[in-house]
Amino acid sequence: MDREKITLSGAQETLLATLYGRAVDSRAPDSVLHDHAAREAVERVAYDFGKTGMTETTAVGIALRAKQLDDWAMEFLAEHQKATVLHLACGLDTRVQRLDPPSSVRWLDVDYPEVIDLRRRLLPEPSGNYEMVGASVTDEAWLRAVPDDRPTVVVAEGLTMYLRKEEGKRLIQRITERFPSGQLLFDVYGPLGIRLQKMVPAVRNAGATLHWGLDDPHEVETWHPGLTCLDAVRSVDMPGVEKMPASGRMSMRVMARLPGFRDVGRILRYRF
Repeated sequence: MDREKITLSGAQETLLATLYGRAVDSRAPDSVLHDHAAREAVERVAYDFGKTGMTETTAVGIALRAKQLDDWAMEFLAEHQKATVLHLACGLDTRVQRLDPPSSVRWLDVDYPEVIDLRRRLLPEPSGNYEMVGASVTDEAWLRAVPDDRPTVVVAEGLTMYLRKEEGKRLIQRITERFPSGQLLFDVYGPLGIRLQKMVPAVRNAGATLHWGLDDPHEVETWHPGLTCLDAVRSVDMPGVEKMPASGRMSMRVMARLPGFRDVGRILRYRF
């Protein structure tokens, strides 16, 4: 089997670490996501996944983060069967395959053109009202082309920390100004996480740079009238942490007791 050669670098290259984490999780007897499509994609890629520094603990952490966002998105779609989903910086995430939304849902996967090209080659394209958009999420043209006729849920995993604060703020404002109602689902680093970024092998080895760390989730509420934080789950408190190896569970318990470290990462849900 000919394997796909990877030419991505920087922040785009880190999507391979996330893909690999979900693949590693899929092999576990007590898998969180059962993401077999991720495992199949990894087998078709010519890449040194050792560069990611992935361990069983970090793989479970990636899967738990994805599952929390999946669960919130499913809750939204259960309440709004005719909705729009904007999956920003989708990378090689199989979220649309995992959630398998009905054809009444309009789903857009958005990422850079070269990432979308790789996605087309590696992942099965779902049926239904589905579109892939090759553009930077911060470009305004693609968003103006999305109809504003439905409640909209935005899912952005592993995106915000690569943006500068003003880019993230403006993106959130453009979305909340355009659509009548909806939710924003995304993860963030805290300021300490940004300072310690070189300790993350996938970031360091890809030559990527993290910029934005959110200290107070309620700050985002001031960026648009009616924007309300519904959930702010610390990474150390994610549901399912018991699935980590004993060493991982111990690390989480220690971090949860240390100022700064307990806020190193969060998964956030907002209503607008």
